[in-house]
Amino acid sequence: MRIIMFLVGFGLSIIGFMYIIAYLNYLSIGYNLLDYFKLIFSKIECLLAPIGLIILSISIFMKGEKYVLCI
Repeated sequence: MRIIMFLVGFGLSIIGFMYIIAYLNYLSIGYNLLDYFKLIFSKIECLLAPIGLIILSISIFMKGEKYVLCI
């Protein structure tokens, strides 16, 4: 379960950060930083980055179940 959560969180954060970096091109056409941050916080695909980081941190710091191997 933790591996699946880790992979989902990693994928979501990669997708989100990819869009954040792609939207940096708006700075070259005249947007200022305030407009850039407003754009990022209004786009759902950019909000995948913090959601993915939250899922990643939950999967890393979640207590694991202790399995006992019975032979």
